[in-house]
Amino acid sequence: MKAALPPEAKSKPLEVWFQDEARVGQKGTLTRVWARRGTRPRQPRDTRYEWAYLFGAVCPARATGAAIVMPYADTHAMNEHLAVIAACIAPGAHGVVVLDGAGWHKAKGLVIPANLTLIPQPPFAPEVNPVENVWEYLRHNKLAIRTYETYEAIVEACCQAWNHLMATPHRIVSLATRQWAEGL
Repeated sequence: MKAALPPEAKSKPLEVWFQDEARVGQKGTLTRVWARRGTRPRQPRDTRYEWAYLFGAVCPARATGAAIVMPYADTHAMNEHLAVIAACIAPGAHGVVVLDGAGWHKAKGLVIPANLTLIPQPPFAPEVNPVENVWEYLRHNKLAIRTYETYEAIVEACCQAWNHLMATPHRIVSLATRQWAEGL
C-alpha cells in the first residue's frame, strides 16, 4: 500500500478509509427476526423497483465516515463521493481509500483529489473491505423489513441510517477495524 503513495504523501500521516456503495430501495431486504418457535411472523416486502445508492466510506482509526446518496452508481457519483471523503481527511494527512473493482472506481473520467490515493482490493474478495460489515449492520438494523412509498423516502431512510451509524463511533470502530490496516 505504501508503494502506491505519491512521493508527496510519503511523509504525511496516513488515514485508511474503506469505501463501497449499497443499493437501497423498494425491493427491500428481509432479515431474521426473533419469534416464538413454530410461528412465522409477517414481514413487509415491496415488489416495486425504485432505489438509491448509498456511497459510504469509513475511517476506523478516526471513528468517522463520509457518505452521499445518489440516484445512480456511476463515475459522476463516485467523483462526488471522493470529494466528500477528501474534505473529511484531517489537515496535513493523506487518505488511502480501499475500494473494490467497480467500473466507476477506475473510470477514465474519475477525478481523484490530491489528498487521496485509491487502492483496489483483490478481485472476488469482498471480505477484505469492512464496509461490507457496515452494510450488513445497516440493512439488519435500519433498512430491512420496510417499504418505501417514494424515492424521497428511500433517500431519507439512507440518510437516517448513515447518521445513526455516525452517531455511534464505537460501532464504526468495531465494524471496520482491521489489524492489517493499523500502523500504516
